[in-house]
Amino acid sequence: MNNPSKKKVASKSIIINELNVRSVDRGKKDIRIWKNALLEAESVINPNRARLYDIYEDALLDGHLTGIVSKRIDAVLNKDLFFENNGTVVPEMNALIKSAQFRKLIRTILETRLWGISGVEFHPGSAFHFDTIPRKHIKPELGIIAYNQSGNDGCTYEDISNIWVMGEHRDLGILLKCAPLCIYKRGGLSDWAEYIEIFGQPVRIVRYDSYDEQTRAELKNALDNTGSSLSIMIPKQADFEIKDGKQSNGNGELQMSFIKSLNDELSILILGNTDTTTSSNSSGYAQSRIHLEQQYEITKSDLAYVVTMLNSPQFKNILIGYGYPADFGQFVFSKDMDIEYLTQRIAIDNQLAQHISLPESYWLETYGINRV
Repeated sequence: MNNPSKKKVASKSIIINELNVRSVDRGKKDIRIWKNALLEAESVINPNRARLYDIYEDALLDGHLTGIVSKRIDAVLNKDLFFENNGTVVPEMNALIKSAQFRKLIRTILETRLWGISGVEFHPGSAFHFDTIPRKHIKPELGIIAYNQSGNDGCTYEDISNIWVMGEHRDLGILLKCAPLCIYKRGGLSDWAEYIEIFGQPVRIVRYDSYDEQTRAELKNALDNTGSSLSIMIPKQADFEIKDGKQSNGNGELQMSFIKSLNDELSILILGNTDTTTSSNSSGYAQSRIHLEQQYEITKSDLAYVVTMLNSPQFKNILIGYGYPADFGQFVFSKDMDIEYLTQRIAIDNQLAQHISLPESYWLETYGINRV
């Protein structure tokens, strides 16, 4: 498989080992911090994405966002991928495509749309292997991999054959819009938890004669020893009233609807719909079908993006450097099979074939048939 006449993967030292990688900032985040991080990332003079990407890492701890991101990525990872030359599958590439490293590469390519940029460094040698470059160290505006996430001193990557940086220079990714929603959601969940803590248990109110200190002391001791529910002691002569808001929000529906709205916004940003992730009272088959088609459109866009990146000259040269026959041919995904649509389509095609001759390529393309 190795061809000595082909350009080999560069045998430079591993650049990732020279980076001063710092831990993710897990401090408290709010909208003001997100806005300042955005301004810093968009700076024309000295752009730096480090603080913004720390917020992205924090946002990805959200369970709903994690689920819908995985759903979008898995929709591509679960598709069959082939390397074809003139419509014929190249079997020498099958083992590579099915390897864990190649799946990891496809995942990294897809994550580029979430983060705006991604970078990988391929290891010299005969085996296909790479490490992902920490995104906070990639400075696409300067074309360098910075040694420190907040500095501009580093190595230029554009002329290094075994480093592949993906994404547009000014793109900050879809997570830019998801991050503030996750910040609001975390605050909403905190408010909800506080509401449950205060009003989830009954309030105990005891009254005593203002002059009877012994009774007051005995009542206080009894309350202290009978649980942690909210307790109030007031003299009988005092007028006391609790304004707890339970008449308008007796079951926490206010917080619940707020969090649901934020989850719906996240689903629309990542999947283009809500009904393929959560159900609603108004959803039916027709509406769910429309939402599913909307998600298919995003999946088709992701498939096209991945294929474009895999078929780029830079990545093909990397494969050639590892000895793979990537000179001629291209990566292609298997065609989506919508059985309901194809059942109608083939009936029309069979009638049409009785009157005109349909080329073999038409049947192969329309019904997703791969020639081996």
